[in-house]
Amino acid sequence: MSRWWSTVGEPGDAEDTDAQTLESMPIGLMELDTDWTVRFVNAAGEQMVGYERADLLGRSYWDAFPANVDNEFGRAYRHAVATRQPQTVEAFYPEPLNQWFEVQAVPTRMGLWLYFSEVTARRQAVERLALLARVSEDLVGTLNAPSAVGRIPRLIVPALASWAMVSLLAPDGSLRDAGAWHVDPAKVPLVRRYSAAAQDSSPTTAPLLRAVTTGAAVSVTGAQLTGPALGTVATGEARRLLRLLEPGSMTVLPIRGPDRVLGALTLVHDRHRFPDPADIATATEVADRAGLALDNARLYEQQRQLAQELQRSMLTAPPEPDHAHIVVRYLPAAEAARVGGDWYDAFVQPDGATTLVIGDVVGHDTSAAASMGQLRSMLRGIAVTGDAGPAHLLSMLDGAITQLQLPTYATAALARFEQTPEDLERGITRMRWANAGHPPPLIIHPDGTIAELASWRGDLMLGVDHTAKRSESVISLDRETTVLLYTDGLIERRDSILDDGMDRLRAAAAELADRPLDELCDQLIERLVDDRPEDDVALVAIRLHRQDRPRPDEAGPENTPPIAPPDPAGS
Repeated sequence: MSRWWSTVGEPGDAEDTDAQTLESMPIGLMELDTDWTVRFVNAAGEQMVGYERADLLGRSYWDAFPANVDNEFGRAYRHAVATRQPQTVEAFYPEPLNQWFEVQAVPTRMGLWLYFSEVTARRQAVERLALLARVSEDLVGTLNAPSAVGRIPRLIVPALASWAMVSLLAPDGSLRDAGAWHVDPAKVPLVRRYSAAAQDSSPTTAPLLRAVTTGAAVSVTGAQLTGPALGTVATGEARRLLRLLEPGSMTVLPIRGPDRVLGALTLVHDRHRFPDPADIATATEVADRAGLALDNARLYEQQRQLAQELQRSMLTAPPEPDHAHIVVRYLPAAEAARVGGDWYDAFVQPDGATTLVIGDVVGHDTSAAASMGQLRSMLRGIAVTGDAGPAHLLSMLDGAITQLQLPTYATAALARFEQTPEDLERGITRMRWANAGHPPPLIIHPDGTIAELASWRGDLMLGVDHTAKRSESVISLDRETTVLLYTDGLIERRDSILDDGMDRLRAAAAELADRPLDELCDQLIERLVDDRPEDDVALVAIRLHRQDRPRPDEAGPENTPPIAPPDPAGS
């Protein structure tokens, strides 16, 4: 077949017709013989590979295309020849072509045929879509949008520019450098220094300031970046650093929110690279998505602060009875929409006994937080009017939910600490507790052993049936014992069962038993809760200190209602 190529353009027989067909194909075709010598290239192939046909025919393929000796192309060709199986490969050929090619290598008895097309535009379009997907995933997958936006330069270089920077507007209206990257990692510090300097020493005509103030894209040509007009782009240290970076062109795109400009994305192309309109369009889409993420983060932060302020306004400081130390902790869920129904409480009843409460309203939103506030306030009001025990208090609260027609469901556990004169002599305190569908209290003895109070099954949760009978249990506690009440956010994980979480809590509590109560609670949260908790975490803990000694310093000053009678339990 190689003799066809010598007769291309000379019609007369079927072979000439076939040769003319191959010559006029819209895709490139090249024939290599068994010694890898180029025997034929058609017109389309000649145009794509950058060689005149006379300079290519009869030449070693590896000499003509040295980059392919040990890259995806070369490996695919040798595999096709060795296995006698066609191979398809898509890869990038560097200088001087700087293009993407798709090649089908077909082995023949006389060598190898290469069918190839230049697919740079298609490949770049795919890469732009993939880049947008990566940027979107990065922006959506974080609660810290400013940090994610600061990573954009690293994602878009070198696909869209030789180097890039992101600048964001601070609340006071000043610009701050949020992130920068260069195709040459060694120049990244230089770009960052320039970005920081540009915030401080740029004239009002600087592209960055113009883009931020007008909300429109600003382009600067190579002549403006190197000629006398450079002073309108940068001054002082920024001007010196820009000269060192040797930019060829600059485009600054505003990062816009729905109603205001939030910052700017700067793209810079080196002198040997010209900005592609498609790249600029893609970068504009990146900037728009960054603006949306930043605005969503602002709204999220407002919602999170509102929900937390609502919840924390209802979670008051606990009393501090003599010879007992009470510690409370509340950690909101990472997702603002999940802030809501967890609560703790601690108060002294009229007879001097101390009651701890932990609860969780069904739901995770501000409505759940409001319901939590109602239940907590009702329970407090009921409890301080008398000396009722935990089971009776839960029954009265359940009746109030029904009487007031509150569409609320909640779990709760109550623990009341009381002591008779005989108990005082023995150095013990009785804990009377009741459970409405909540995880049971955890008892941590001074020696680190953990008491098993009950199975996971408790009485019916609140809001289901106000006539349900509620029970309570009593346990005697030695002094220096710690009691922990908590919500399931402390132990529950999406990827594990509650029993596993409970085991982790028991193990951590046993190890931390000798720590001061504040430290114990903080360490439990640190060990059991991720940096981004899936649910609210609330806990309340009490430690019963010895009564034959002064109140320890770690417990702080005593703080009880002035109308409460002295409690012989000191609790």
